[in-house]
Amino acid sequence: MKIIAIIPARYASTRFPGKPLASINGKPLIQHVWERVSKAQSLNRVIVATDDERIFKTVKEFGGEAEMTLQNHSTGTDRISEVAKRLKTDIIVNVQGDEPLIEPDVIDEAVKPLMNNSEILMATLKTRIINNEELKDPNVVKVVTDRDDFALYFSRFPIPYVRDSGQEKYIYYKHIGIYVYKKDFLLKFAQMRPTLLEEAEKLEQLRALENGYKIKVVETDYNSIGVDTPEDLERVKEILKKRTRI
Repeated sequence: MKIIAIIPARYASTRFPGKPLASINGKPLIQHVWERVSKAQSLNRVIVATDDERIFKTVKEFGGEAEMTLQNHSTGTDRISEVAKRLKTDIIVNVQGDEPLIEPDVIDEAVKPLMNNSEILMATLKTRIINNEELKDPNVVKVVTDRDDFALYFSRFPIPYVRDSGQEKYIYYKHIGIYVYKKDFLLKFAQMRPTLLEEAEKLEQLRALENGYKIKVVETDYNSIGVDTPEDLERVKEILKKRTRI
């Protein structure tokens, strides 16, 4: 079974233009992501999908593999779908281009359900929320699952909503934005029209649920630290400096 990771990377980020090329301890952010993803045991290839010549050139210079895409893609899924069409592979892994601390093992965890069960078309990850700040933060996506760990719903709102007292006895889960797809399903998914819940929450994965498809959700201890702002970048730099000192 062939498995390829595609990392979407665009230059024109609203909150942080040029983010993939921002320097972290002497390396561009996208290089940190590519190097971490490349250590996953389950992957055969790792490709950066970009619409920007500067990012493409940088990836090539540090020895990575990159593919140019159209500029008019509205989502990362559309971008990786364009690249996936050209590839002979069974499974595609979508790893966000702003995760320089991604753990390679967590990619292998996300891939495993599709390797073990041919009926699973899509998988992602969740981790326990351990503080109220994350629970209340609309930028932290929450997920609830059924007894077999298939997603029931994703929301920016704390779910489940506890009507009566006793919220502390419930376990809340944060969604980790790594997606694994059967290639054929990814191409089909990218052609589906945006749905009402997806547009309301601005969460693309709801499109799959609204169209009746199941998403396997694997629990992990990994808690992602993405880079959305220059402040996030400084935070990641400090974490990497501390790791270097140990």
